[in-house]
Parts: sequence; structure tokens; C-alpha cells
Amino acid sequence: MIFVTVGSRNYPFDRLFEKLDKLYEEGVLTESMFAQIGTSTYKPRHYEYKDFISPDEFAEKINEANIVVSHGASGSIMKALNAGKKVIAVTRLEKYGEHINDHQIQNNEAFSSNNYVLMPDLELDDLGECFKKIYDGTDGLQPWENKNPMAIVNMIDKFIGENWKYEQ
Repeated sequence: MIFVTVGSRNYPFDRLFEKLDKLYEEGVLTESMFAQIGTSTYKPRHYEYKDFISPDEFAEKINEANIVVSHGASGSIMKALNAGKKVIAVTRLEKYGEHINDHQIQNNEAFSSNNYVLMPDLELDDLGECFKKIYDGTDGLQPWENKNPMAIVNMIDKFIGENWKYEQ
């Protein structure tokens, strides 16, 4: 089962859910999926969904899933990684009204650069390829070992320090 989560903030992520429906129509996705769609207005046609779920149901869905598709929220990604799940981290973009800024790019790139998650391109054009890599075992993902509670903060901070240039 695939579990998709986009959080509870008041920003839709319609293009993700539209893309997932297309992947079902193309035959890339065939297994069952459950999506927590938040405030998205697009209603999926090929998989189950709810707008919001409780923390208990969230934990249940994480545990049931083989693959978790998460927006670039560190908390959601960490819950999936701590449960030993394969994670595809998709990025909400400001230009589509999906968030207030593009900070999820840096979060997802930090996780991806350490091979903890797969990160499709920002337009989601290669989202299907991420699923295919997981299915055929060529994803190259490394298991997350949370030995240090500050490890994720340090990883993201290091990545941003090395890769982010402040522009005025």
C-alpha cells in the first residue's frame, strides 16, 4: 500500500493528486493507495482519500504502507523514515500557491542528497520513475538510523550551509 500525506496547512497540492491519478491511468501504479489530501480541491479517481486524518490514523497508515509519499515537511518524512519506509519526498511550490515559500526544496534536497528519500523534479515529471526505482530495487535508498535526535537538524543545516546562496 502507498500512503500519501500532505499535511493539514491551508495550501492545496492538486497537481500531486492529478499526477498520481495519471500514473494509475498509465499503469505505472497498480497497488492500493490512500491519500490524505488536506485542502486540495482535486478529488482523486483511482485511490482512496480523506481530507484529514487523526494522528492515530496517520500512524496506522504509515505502518501499513510500503511506500510513503510526503510533502517536504521534516516531521512527516521523519515519521516515515523512522518506521523504515521507502519515501518519495515531493515539493510544494510557492508559484502554484502550494506554500508560502519554497523552503521545502531545501528540506527535500537535504534528505535526497543523503539517499534517505527519492525526490522527483520540482514539476513532478519523473514521479513515475521514482516509483519504478522502488519497484525494481534500483532506488539506492539508505536506511535512516536515528541515533542522534539532532541528526536531521544538523543534516539540513549542513546541506543549506553548503548549497544555499543568499541573494538580495
